[in-house]
Amino acid sequence: MTETPTPDLPPLDYATVIGRELDLSAQRVAAIIGLLDEGCTVPFIARYRKEATGGTEDAEISKTLERITFHREFFERKTVVLESIAGQGKLTQELRDAIEKTETRTELEDLYLPYRPKRRTRATIAKERGLESLADHMWAQAERSGTIEEYAGPFIDSEKGLETVEDALQGARDIVAERIVETAPWRAAVRDLTWRKGHVFSKAAKGKAEENSKFTDYYDYSEPVSRIPSHRLFAILRGETEGFLSHNISPDPEEAKSLLKARVLARDRSIWDTQMEAACDDAFDRLLCNQIATDVRAELKTAANREAIEVFATNLRELLMAPPFGPRPILAIDPGFRTGCKVVILNETGRLLDHGVVYPTEPRKDIQGTESALDRWFERHPDIAAVAIGNGTGGRETFSVVQGYLKSRRLDLPAVLVNESGASVYSASELARAELPDQDVTVRGSVSIGRRLQDPLGELVKIDPKSIGVGQYQHDVDQKLLKEKLGDVVVSCVNRVGVDVNLASPSLLRHVSGIKPKLAEAIVAHRNEHGVFESRTAIKKVPGLGAKTFEQAAGFLRLRGKNPLDNSAVHPESYAVVRRIARDLGRSVADLIGDKEAVASIDLTKYAAGSIGLYTLNDIAAELVKPGRDPRDEFETAQFREDVQALEDLQEGMILGGTVTNVTHFGAFVDVGVHQDGLVHVSQIADRFVQNPADELHVGQTVRVKVLEVDLDRRRISLSMKGV
Repeated sequence: MTETPTPDLPPLDYATVIGRELDLSAQRVAAIIGLLDEGCTVPFIARYRKEATGGTEDAEISKTLERITFHREFFERKTVVLESIAGQGKLTQELRDAIEKTETRTELEDLYLPYRPKRRTRATIAKERGLESLADHMWAQAERSGTIEEYAGPFIDSEKGLETVEDALQGARDIVAERIVETAPWRAAVRDLTWRKGHVFSKAAKGKAEENSKFTDYYDYSEPVSRIPSHRLFAILRGETEGFLSHNISPDPEEAKSLLKARVLARDRSIWDTQMEAACDDAFDRLLCNQIATDVRAELKTAANREAIEVFATNLRELLMAPPFGPRPILAIDPGFRTGCKVVILNETGRLLDHGVVYPTEPRKDIQGTESALDRWFERHPDIAAVAIGNGTGGRETFSVVQGYLKSRRLDLPAVLVNESGASVYSASELARAELPDQDVTVRGSVSIGRRLQDPLGELVKIDPKSIGVGQYQHDVDQKLLKEKLGDVVVSCVNRVGVDVNLASPSLLRHVSGIKPKLAEAIVAHRNEHGVFESRTAIKKVPGLGAKTFEQAAGFLRLRGKNPLDNSAVHPESYAVVRRIARDLGRSVADLIGDKEAVASIDLTKYAAGSIGLYTLNDIAAELVKPGRDPRDEFETAQFREDVQALEDLQEGMILGGTVTNVTHFGAFVDVGVHQDGLVHVSQIADRFVQNPADELHVGQTVRVKVLEVDLDRRRISLSMKGV
């Protein structure tokens, strides 16, 4: 008697599997998994557990987290599948081994397909009519003589709706067609053919062929499955969603059917050949074609999701890490035409000091009144260090007026056009109402623009990343994955820069390693009630902030107090070794900080012991030289031509300064100061071949470009960086 195989799977060596996938040692991966399972965050592991991980970067730690999550979920799915098949009494050792060895979700679901609970199909109806034994004969293809009527005739039964031999054969073919579709190797062969030689087809939806739209290029379009880029796939899917297109994914039908027949038909001819050929045709046309199209579309969309989300994440990272102007007073303007320009004055911490409205643009164009108002504000707030102007409607016109004013008054301070994407979203948010309860949305929007100049990171974390405008088809990608990825980017940037715990808003604190939204609110509430924190250890007094949270967060929180290390990235767990180093040098910790020669003279190997190794000691030495150093670049602004303010001012061949606002797989968009970003196609980025625009350009980068073409009707600008 054959022993029934157990559905239990042996434990998987995740560290070895993931190590092979990411080209990391199993030992390193095991350490990362262990730390993650202990509740450590990615930023904390990357910064303060380098000894355990061998200095693994945060990107690789994040990938390890993604892969361990995938493999654990995949293992659970395999377990569910095995238990389901075993519960049906159909689990064989061969099937169990195949499920255990499978490495992809697609392969697993192919193996499970014959055993998955089904809705009522043509095949199940045929089985209900008693035709399965006839289908078995057809499937076996063993008979070499006789006629099919001899086998099908006995199944005629009018009570079951089987009036003729053809009715019985049709039902048997339905059963066989379903078996063909559910045979994993044959299904995989058609899927592979689709990947290798299939096409994505799109055509105009019914009644749309004559209608001009942004999807016109796809009204009669096809592209190989193996080569279609993510942005064109998303364009086709968006066109279908909006009712302009329909699409399909398929290999050549005749080639697919021939492939099936070569595998299904027996080598020796039988009386069932014609029936089996018809079953193969039906299996592809009625079932497999659509099912494989669904599978391939899902995989294409998954890959496109991954690419688009990665583009979004890269752009968001660059935007969040944009150089800050710094904690200096700002006059900020949210431009407008009919309703005027909203002006606010902020102090060095972003607190609102003053506000008003001016009308420098059409229809009033009150230049004199605007300059008089600016005179009063500069007189009341002489320490204003810059003017921030939103780059939306009326931005360039307002910018020109402000530039003229600063020159006429000989004020040596910059006027800066600030990307205001998402500012309106913030101004109408519950958070904005809580921060500025006595002001309307127009004032809040201006405040956001000014704070963006002071510290882009601190302000942009208050806005849903999808509203910042640096994505590619962000509304079409997997929203859950997008949210997770962008959340990871925000956390990475916030912790890389560090946060002043005595100045930070709850919006910023909630992204610090280990700190959840409610705890961020509690920290600010404690600060408001008891005054500023005088040391990192004082943060432990916040209700709900336990030892584990303090461990994860402390190194990323900064404050100016008695202990100078509290304003550095040195973790409190390493303070003792720093005091020992200073004592050995005959200095205080305060005297040691900033003394490059003294720090360079330290023999770090003397202090390596236990969990503190050379990775940690080298980081400590770097902090002692320049504590709390900001990893962001120095602040700079793009210089726009004063004679170019609108799309109509552009001429082919013009050389312009601009700022990169978005980077995609097909090129980069550049703000040249005319309210409409221009596109530098990937082929126009450099004189050499560029595979990925992100390798050459990043959001916020200042560039010089040449105007290639201006399409006023479609509001499109083509730009080039070649030879500029």
